[in-house]
Amino acid sequence: MISQKAKYALRALAALAQAHPEEPMMISEIAQQQSIPKKFLEQILLDLKRSGMVESRRGKQGGYLLLKSAGEISFGEVLRLVDGPIAPLPCLSQTAYRKCEDCDGEHLCEIRHVFARVADATREVLFNTTIADAVEGAGSTKAPVRELLSA
Repeated sequence: MISQKAKYALRALAALAQAHPEEPMMISEIAQQQSIPKKFLEQILLDLKRSGMVESRRGKQGGYLLLKSAGEISFGEVLRLVDGPIAPLPCLSQTAYRKCEDCDGEHLCEIRHVFARVADATREVLFNTTIADAVEGAGSTKAPVRELLSA
């Protein structure tokens, strides 16, 4: 299950993807449009800025813009940034691998073999689905971001 913070991050990115590319969106505008608490959104946008996904502009016409295109930001990248490792078991993590405490041998573990397939399938979907795919999903066979996040 993904965190509320990750859902909000994905929704904020979707809002920015749908905005005019050269007109920054204010935090209050994103918060209201996406029903995200403003203070929480500030923290999320700061994390996204540090990661190079968004940029902020100061001043009267300030706000946030996508720094990368929506087609370059995958769901997997956002989830890994916000929630950490995606793998269902620590011994399957690509970024935070560690041996399970009760492990007698990974090659013999029936549980690991099954969850390795789950992890591979999950990564395949998450890292091949972009914010642009989700935003464009309403007119295609892919689900829009709100549907993807409410499951």
